[in-house]
Amino acid sequence: MKSIILSFLFIASIHNLFAQNGSLTGRVKSGDSDVENITVKIVGLNKSAKTDPSGNYQINQLPIGKHTIIFSGLGYQSKKAVLALSDSPAILNVELLESESNLNDVVITGVNRATQLRKSPVPIAVMSKKAMDQNMNTNLIDAIVKGVPGVSAVTTGPNVSKPFIRGLGYNRVLTLYDGVRQEGQQWGDEHGIEVDEYGISRAEVVKGPASLTYGSDALAGVINMIPYSPNFDDGNLKGDFTTNYQSNNGMLGASFGLAYHKNDWKYTVRATGKTAHNYYNKIDGLVYGTAFREYNLSASARLDKKWGFSKTAITYYDNLMEIPDGSRDSLTRKFTKQISDAADDIKNRPIVPDDQLKSYSINPLHQHIQHYRLYNTSQFKFRNSDLNVLLGAQQSVRREYNHPTAPNQAGLYVVLNTLNYDFKYNLPDFSGIESTLGINGMLQGNRSKDATDFPIPDYNLFDIGAFYFAKKSMGKIDVSGGIRLDRRKMQWSDFYVGTNQQTGFGEQAQASNPLANLQFPAFKKNYYGLSGSIGLTYNVSERLLIKANIARGYRAPNITEIGSNGLDPGAHIVYLGNRGFKPEFNLQQDIGLIAYLKDAELSLELFNNSIQNYIYQSRLTDANGNPVVIVPGNLTYQYQQSKARLYGAEISINLHPSNVKWLSVNNSLSYVVGLNKNEELLKKHGADAKYLPFIPPLQIRSEIKATAQQNIGVFDKPYLRIDGAFYADQNRFYALDETETFTKGYSLFNIGIGSTLKTKNGKVLFDVLAQVDNIFNTAYQSNLNRLKYFEYYSESPNGRSGIYNMGRNISVKIIVPIN
Repeated sequence: MKSIILSFLFIASIHNLFAQNGSLTGRVKSGDSDVENITVKIVGLNKSAKTDPSGNYQINQLPIGKHTIIFSGLGYQSKKAVLALSDSPAILNVELLESESNLNDVVITGVNRATQLRKSPVPIAVMSKKAMDQNMNTNLIDAIVKGVPGVSAVTTGPNVSKPFIRGLGYNRVLTLYDGVRQEGQQWGDEHGIEVDEYGISRAEVVKGPASLTYGSDALAGVINMIPYSPNFDDGNLKGDFTTNYQSNNGMLGASFGLAYHKNDWKYTVRATGKTAHNYYNKIDGLVYGTAFREYNLSASARLDKKWGFSKTAITYYDNLMEIPDGSRDSLTRKFTKQISDAADDIKNRPIVPDDQLKSYSINPLHQHIQHYRLYNTSQFKFRNSDLNVLLGAQQSVRREYNHPTAPNQAGLYVVLNTLNYDFKYNLPDFSGIESTLGINGMLQGNRSKDATDFPIPDYNLFDIGAFYFAKKSMGKIDVSGGIRLDRRKMQWSDFYVGTNQQTGFGEQAQASNPLANLQFPAFKKNYYGLSGSIGLTYNVSERLLIKANIARGYRAPNITEIGSNGLDPGAHIVYLGNRGFKPEFNLQQDIGLIAYLKDAELSLELFNNSIQNYIYQSRLTDANGNPVVIVPGNLTYQYQQSKARLYGAEISINLHPSNVKWLSVNNSLSYVVGLNKNEELLKKHGADAKYLPFIPPLQIRSEIKATAQQNIGVFDKPYLRIDGAFYADQNRFYALDETETFTKGYSLFNIGIGSTLKTKNGKVLFDVLAQVDNIFNTAYQSNLNRLKYFEYYSESPNGRSGIYNMGRNISVKIIVPIN
């Protein structure tokens, strides 16, 4: 590693420029406001700068003569200027217009350096904090699902949503926090992301293989959650107090954040708390085991200098979340609770009292998840290039308490430690080619503590990958692509499990114990992956783009897929892995058409994804077709591997009539089909094995939004929005051994209203947003809702099986600025 870093520094040190004798300074504004982080680039010279918080910029050592200068930045229309430089300092001030289209948005995810959306051939979607606020939900991923076509989520209650992109999820979707890959036992069904939703100012979603930049686990795409960074005048203290209430589960949320900018330093700090009781729907009533309580703390400090910047940040996440199991009284269908361990009789459990169903207290059967993150990201600028370094350390602590007779004894207790490293060197432009060399990966160790269940062994993992990425603009065509090589080493020693003679529970044992069972024999293996991509964007005109991309992705099997052999208490599933699995590889083709017209934005994205060695879960049955029960009251799943194919489309039609400025109509359609290509399985089981699990059905979203074009009293341009989500029947599901069942289609309607309140002199008082989800209190089950399958009886008095999704929910959010 040391030699690699020295090589980067050596490469950076050998680039020199001939003496220059001109300079350019100026200021960038939009209306009456200065604009920070606008890129000012001299075309053909590989010279650029960014504006500071006062909108000022400066570029030195420029040759005398005529130059073309381009000003571009997030949320603003690009502007081009031509200027003749002499040996005297030149001044060029410009004013930028806000962009109605996101085509000129600058993205940082899945590219080698900040890139305009229009120039990236890979499908990337951006969601702003404003859009996330207006798509209020109980967690950040559900808000992204509402706003980005092609993104769905497997849910376990209201506080756990695992993102899926175009039908692929789990370790195939890489989640990032400020560019740092999120590592927190994400293999589990009920393991959500560990991020403070109130502290996120922007989300960028890459749809398709992003293994080139990130390595394994980005086979389906990337979701990068970018925290707030201050952007205001020097010496000011700003912040916000946000409070949120939701009626269905009584959720109360509060978040307090401050940011301070002084000279070259920027500081942020935020504290958040959320709590909720069980959620409600009209079929099940209050769903026992879905309450949660969450706390978050974060802080950062950033130093900006001429040589670059350095940012250090720390975050802490703490979540107490109940574990639902869906057990009920067979006649009344009221929820029951487990009160014993060895003598537990599911059919004779006591009914949960009404006062416990609406209590904010967390019941004894719950999960306690803690996540600590410390990282530094820095950029070192050289004359014509820059080196970006990211180093991070994180720890995930997960306890799952599943013993009612010993409530302080964790069933699952695992501690995951991860060290992340990422080095990217942006080389000087050569013949108009922008290129990047990079090396990144992680060192990881997982250890079980005082637990009774051991679904995975203690393991060590080392990940390293190197890549080269380049892009070039040639008139109307933007081309980009690259290649990457990865190596992942996975190993563990013999892991023995025995029985504690005093408690009767399982425990980790020594090999010398004659009663010990070798649950995880020693394992050691290296996985290698070659990935790459090539794509282009053809700018037919400023408002019409055609994009095409082909990419090969790579993913090494995760720990549960190759090593699992035990009960995960929180999921109520016994997992069985396969040590012989090979890495997954996929080849995906994307083609897209984007049109930004005077009165509308249109986009069409088509994709075809072929996967080798696709890994998926399937219920285990015996020779007679009966479910295998290893731990009573829990399902048993065994991982399978085969070929697979996914294909589909996303269509967006967003109307904003120029002669009716107050009106916008946004529509999207998402469609994906997942086919199991295991020929042997298909011959034996036919249609039951034809499709892949966890594939979302056809869905259409439509929104009508009216926004006032002027203030109405103290209300600053209030808006009213009505939207509907329409889900088709999902009759293309993995039916083998009843792993999945048919899911009936449904329609949900929502309404929202909001505004900023200002005084007569223009001072902002606060923002208020209100929203009603599922207006008509529709009873429905999403095919991606895991609780749908929490059922212990083959028949029920009301003909309903499993647990239904949340009913009507009224949300109110107030954001009070602090100046």
